Amino acid sequence: MRYWAAAKAAAGTAEEPYAAATLAEALDAARAAHAANPEFARVLLRCSFLVDGDPVGTRDHGAVPLAEGGTVEVLPPFAGG
Repeated sequence: MRYWAAAKAAAGTAEEPYAAATLAEALDAARAAHAANPEFARVLLRCSFLVDGDPVGTRDHGAVPLAEGGTVEVLPPFAGG
């Protein structure tokens, strides 16, 4: 998972590996890993996601499969966009 802007600040890292079959599982694991920082979970609520370069949009995160070795981009809202 690659974190950008506020998500990066809340996670305290720019990226970290995931072991999950779906986006929902990966996000649940990330929330658990960063449970000591409640701001992380709040930031995720405002984020959009790209999975291997494709926007997730409004799809159910439980229905978004993740490939082994793939990339999840965690994108908080950016100023002006």
